[in-house]
Amino acid sequence: MPDLTGDAEGSRAAKIALRSRLLTARRQAPASAAPLLHDQVLALVRREQPATIAAYVPIGTEPGGPELITALAAHARVLLPVLLPDGDLDWALHSGSLERGPRGLLAPTGPRLGVESIRQADLVLVPALAVDRQGLRLGRGGGSYDRALARISPGPLIVALLHDGELLDEVPAEPHDRPVHGVITPHGGLFLTRK
Repeated sequence: MPDLTGDAEGSRAAKIALRSRLLTARRQAPASAAPLLHDQVLALVRREQPATIAAYVPIGTEPGGPELITALAAHARVLLPVLLPDGDLDWALHSGSLERGPRGLLAPTGPRLGVESIRQADLVLVPALAVDRQGLRLGRGGGSYDRALARISPGPLIVALLHDGELLDEVPAEPHDRPVHGVITPHGGLFLTRK
């Protein structure tokens, strides 16, 4: 019988090591790539024509920069996450006003719509440190997005925003990890992991 405990521990250790390497590399990422990523994301929005987009406000070295939300709001209704004390994500409609939330995240100031409201989205944009070619996403380790993505029934396109070089051949995974359908990078554009 295989040692599943050892496999899980190995996967967690591999995730920690990869996260550390990717976060170090992100500190060198050029801010000049943000307009290219905006163009790629907006091309997808024009193609898909979603009525509602679930997105996030990029902070620090996350791809896209805070201007991305303003650009998205010109095309669709935008839901943004609000981190709850248990690490789950509530959602609120972007109205242009943001406040600093837990862990330095920026969150909308409007009324909370509930954790299930992500189901309203026709397009879901998620943060990631890396994604592999099969769609497995490596986040920051809190599991917030894995819980949120588990609520989505088949239908909406789920896309991670990455810097160039963060689409990998393989990322370590655990059973609770939820895949994405594609990634967008500044120079590579949209890469679909599901056909």
